[in-house]
Amino acid sequence: MDTRPRVIYLPDTMTNWPWPRAMNPYFEVVKAEVDASSRESKALSAESQEALDKCDSEHLRIACEFINVLIIVDDYTDVENAAVAEAMVGIVIDALHNPHKTRPEGECILGEIVFLHRFWARAIQTTSLPFQRHFIYSYTAYLRAVVVEALDRDEAHCRSISDYIELRRDTCATKPAIAIYEMGMDLPDEVFYHPVIVELVECIAELMLIDNDMISYNKEQATREANHNLITIVMVEIGLDRSGAMAWAARYHAEVEKRFTDGLAKVPSWGPSTDVLVKEYLDGMATWARANHCWCYETQRYLGTKGPEIRRTGLVPLLPEVNRKAASAAAKVNVTDLSMMDVTADRKQPSRNSIPT
Repeated sequence: MDTRPRVIYLPDTMTNWPWPRAMNPYFEVVKAEVDASSRESKALSAESQEALDKCDSEHLRIACEFINVLIIVDDYTDVENAAVAEAMVGIVIDALHNPHKTRPEGECILGEIVFLHRFWARAIQTTSLPFQRHFIYSYTAYLRAVVVEALDRDEAHCRSISDYIELRRDTCATKPAIAIYEMGMDLPDEVFYHPVIVELVECIAELMLIDNDMISYNKEQATREANHNLITIVMVEIGLDRSGAMAWAARYHAEVEKRFTDGLAKVPSWGPSTDVLVKEYLDGMATWARANHCWCYETQRYLGTKGPEIRRTGLVPLLPEVNRKAASAAAKVNVTDLSMMDVTADRKQPSRNSIPT
């Protein structure tokens, strides 16, 4: 009997993306500070904190703190019903609008997290007012979308591809993440809300959601929580198997890449001083797409310790399904199981140089 583990082939979607991987020179110092703050809050389970650890300096710290806040909010709301998720979202929004407010005793830790991490209290001291407006707008949209996702989860609702992508553009949190690039600039509202700029942001959101869903699919299918994942959506609507859905997602990714690069040629001019900001903003959002792809492999959140090897081979051992109710709320499946599986077990899978079309 063949006991080799079944594997998923994961296409490399970012081979032709022009924006390279880059590291902020202040990263190591700021990471140590932010990781220490994250541990002090004790908001994450030991498993989630361990995975998180393996992922101008003041603005970099704010950005890192925001990523921590995103992960914490995601871990808490991902396992709750819509009513509880909505209550949690209300707490976070209140904390965002009132960063200096003492949180009520006994309140869910999420309100305190936004405050204890000094994320927003720190941010409003050194960032531009346009950034603050745009961030609150985008982050609130993300939080509201999280509640809709919880409602879908309650009802075991599997959306159509188009409806899913529309919602996922917000639940993937790309838009508030992109806003981080505005911290040191006065980007006018007429730029932020311009249809061409909005479309470019939507493209980056789609690239990031595709990559995140492809790489996280294995973990989510193991916990039977893959309804809010593009791979499942494609399998259901088009009738493809996992490999076919991965190939479909890779092709769609390439289409969105082209839509973004073509869209850059349509960006209007707002005058020399503003155009400099717009170019920085656009380069920043394009870099986010690369950073997200790298992070999904390099963190242990989705692929355990095997991320770099899986990125090289494209082969992901299929994790066994677990009982969601019996699993930990914050770390529902042990992705380090991947470390004990041979990712090169099935040699019949295609190589990186032969992505299905």
